[in-house]
Amino acid sequence: MAPVVPSQEELDHRKIININAETVTNISSTDFPGHWPGEDHEWALDKFRRDFRVEFFQNEPYEASFSFIGVDASIANAFRRILIEEIPTLAVEYVFIHLNTSVIQDEVLASRLGLIPLQGSVEGINWMRWFKKPTDDDPQGGSSPSDYNTVVLYLDVECTINPNAAPDEDDPRELYNNAHVYAKDISFLPIGRQEQFFVGEGAIRPVNPDILIAKLRPGQKINMELHCIKGTGADHAKFSPVGTATYRLMPDIKILRPIIGDDAKKFAKCFPGGVIGFETITSEEASQKGSGYEDHAGEQKAVVRNPFNDTVSRECLRHEEFQGKVKLGRVQDHFIFNIESTGQFPSDLLFLESVKVLKLKCARLKRDLSTLMR
Repeated sequence: MAPVVPSQEELDHRKIININAETVTNISSTDFPGHWPGEDHEWALDKFRRDFRVEFFQNEPYEASFSFIGVDASIANAFRRILIEEIPTLAVEYVFIHLNTSVIQDEVLASRLGLIPLQGSVEGINWMRWFKKPTDDDPQGGSSPSDYNTVVLYLDVECTINPNAAPDEDDPRELYNNAHVYAKDISFLPIGRQEQFFVGEGAIRPVNPDILIAKLRPGQKINMELHCIKGTGADHAKFSPVGTATYRLMPDIKILRPIIGDDAKKFAKCFPGGVIGFETITSEEASQKGSGYEDHAGEQKAVVRNPFNDTVSRECLRHEEFQGKVKLGRVQDHFIFNIESTGQFPSDLLFLESVKVLKLKCARLKRDLSTLMR
């Protein structure tokens, strides 16, 4: 029996999740998403290339926004989870406190330092190896600090009175030297082969130099050594390379019946700015019987301008005058990603790193399957 070939109208219908006033319908209910009984769903590289697209909307150093079109939700979610948990970065793990006479407790100060995002040469971070931590079962089994697994930072700050301060000055930052300790006070000293990678613009340093670490007063001092290692967000959030990594489905707005005049203005207010626009009804449209534009030539009608900006709030479904005139939905295979980098990697490079991780996972799975088949 030849496989069933669905019509283009049916294929378009399957892609849209219906957003109703109180329910969501037309979600995938088959055993395998995207597969339908009696149809041929054999995967082919040419078909994937034809249907798959990536479209960038924003590409800033710390934030990227792009569309990921033509894949299943499981693939999109795999990339999201990899971005959050599995791309290795550098963070402070061990803090050796030589002196801390500030009002902040040692443990709190160490925790604050660990959460400061660091940046440096991506090539150098990829060159570094993993630092194996000792365990309760094997306290002596951990790695020894070396140039290839540990980056050493220093924080040595003492607060003193500023002899040049004005007599009527009341700002502690003017009265004292080093009254505020910032991330820029952290210094880096490359060791061994680190001098080949972490030099110049590639030196290890805080992403934001103005992060406030502590406040000191005359006589108080902080002197500590910070050991940074590679880790992943699955181990601790401080190793996560992203502030947020999210995706949403592309909104779909269809105006089924004409919305004209004051109703069009009210309809536009139900959506974020730029989603709904206006067009003048032409005499040709007004002359077509059954179009809904009869005797409305020259008036304004509502049209969909940019559904990308819509939040699918369903506000328009609350008003009786729009009942049966609009249909809301989301496109199932159109994912709008938004990635905010903490600074160690450029935002667009982060997604490429997630692709590398997924490829390694696939290669590992393929190798294990080959082993099972032997």
